[in-house]
Amino acid sequence: MSAVEAGGVFHRARGRTLDAFSSDKEREWKGPFYFIQGADPQFGLMKAWSTGDCDSGGDEWGQEIRLTELAVQAINKLDPKPKFFVLCGDLIHAMPGVKAVFSGHYHRNAGGTYQDLDMVVSSAIGCQLGKDTHGLRVVVVTAEKIVHRYYSLDELSEKGIEDDLMDLMKKK
Repeated sequence: MSAVEAGGVFHRARGRTLDAFSSDKEREWKGPFYFIQGADPQFGLMKAWSTGDCDSGGDEWGQEIRLTELAVQAINKLDPKPKFFVLCGDLIHAMPGVKAVFSGHYHRNAGGTYQDLDMVVSSAIGCQLGKDTHGLRVVVVTAEKIVHRYYSLDELSEKGIEDDLMDLMKKK
């Protein structure tokens, strides 16, 4: 499977688990470590800049996809492995086929629509600045639509994902 499928970017952690992060051994300082920070893959900007049309020329992502794949390959070759990789900054410049953008950092649920693009802001796992509870957003993507729902941590833990969302994932 390539890093890019169905108009979006997906990365797979082949054969890796998060056991180290869920155990007690990660709660105490064990000595120095390192992590990798990447910034601004900004899919679409390279074509936009090369054509001089930064407002509407970013409909091709090929160069940025190749560079992002090279970055992931370089990180995967490192020994020892980094503790984690964080990607920040501008993720996209142009949005061919993108129907929704999901983000956080506002510490409350919010969102809106501009033209045909939904902006969805999920509240925090940690500190809440609004009335929302600590939680996570479940996002189901089908060929026809994107359906999302915010769950409190208690709700998700006790009841799981609701049947209507599960049913969407069963459709081919």
